[in-house]
Amino acid sequence: MKCMDDIKITALVLGSLQTNCYLIANPEGGAVIIDPACDFKRINEKINGDTLKPVAVLLTHGHFDHIAAAGELKDAYGIPVLAGLAEERLMSDSAMNGAYLIGEKIGLTADRWLADGDALLYADFDIRVISTPGHTAGGVCYYFEGCGALMSGDTLFRDSYGRTDLPTGNFEGIFHSITQKLFALPKETAVYPGHGAGTAIGREIKINMINE
Repeated sequence: MKCMDDIKITALVLGSLQTNCYLIANPEGGAVIIDPACDFKRINEKINGDTLKPVAVLLTHGHFDHIAAAGELKDAYGIPVLAGLAEERLMSDSAMNGAYLIGEKIGLTADRWLADGDALLYADFDIRVISTPGHTAGGVCYYFEGCGALMSGDTLFRDSYGRTDLPTGNFEGIFHSITQKLFALPKETAVYPGHGAGTAIGREIKINMINE
């Protein structure tokens, strides 16, 4: 298990929706890629520039701005794509995942479908899957427990939370996911959201608008 002293988290802000794509690497360069957005070229340049060795693509949910480069990365590096089980339909349908809004057809399937509580081991990182339906039905967060880091996708933002008016979204679901699951994590847990600035669980327990 790699600890916070050993982890390197790089954020690339990509695409028209300014999506955060994260490259999470250990000291040997083994890396997982979280939510590769709409710019394979930039992601690939960063991988090569930092001499990283990608081992997996982890998707927090299936909206087009979080999955668009996943297929190219899978093919380029021969690595698996993982996502929440209930996200299968949304990921494969451009009308549901929003790709039609930019005039594109983006559909994707995962190599491994994940359930709540699944334990992953990639690049020597112990990663726990937390099912967080609400923004989408199959949304998940990835908790790097030994590193004190949470990749929250579009579930939890700094001061805010993901919208629930898109296909498969549900406010009651996101409220439960945040208040009962994410807020149960250690308060010092660093949160890396799908858009915008980072935060911490303790800060969001106090001031996040989900509590209003």
